[in-house]
Amino acid sequence: MAMLIIIDQPPYGGWTGREALDMAFSLAAFDQPVSLLFIGAGVNWLRTGQNTSGIEQKSVEKNLAAAPVFGIEDILADRISCERYGIAPPELADSVVLTDANAELLAQYSQAAFGG
Repeated sequence: MAMLIIIDQPPYGGWTGREALDMAFSLAAFDQPVSLLFIGAGVNWLRTGQNTSGIEQKSVEKNLAAAPVFGIEDILADRISCERYGIAPPELADSVVLTDANAELLAQYSQAAFGG
């Protein structure tokens, strides 16, 4: 069973979410099965076409694009959170799967960790 890293923080303004992503990449690089779940404000990581020039930070889109290279099994987005933040399915990166973040989903993983 895979480990699930849950990111619930926005992509900009803090480092917690980036650290969680780094942790997921590290686990996957050592052949540990890992999936990512974005909930709450964390779903904003998954918007395509992010313009970060106004905040002088690199877009997180490139970070997420590397997930398959590291062996991240799934990138999941909570359906209700996407609706709350006004993110329609066409605005999500191609590899993102909409899901319902509930007990049934969590039961599919050996461990779940909040990473941000």
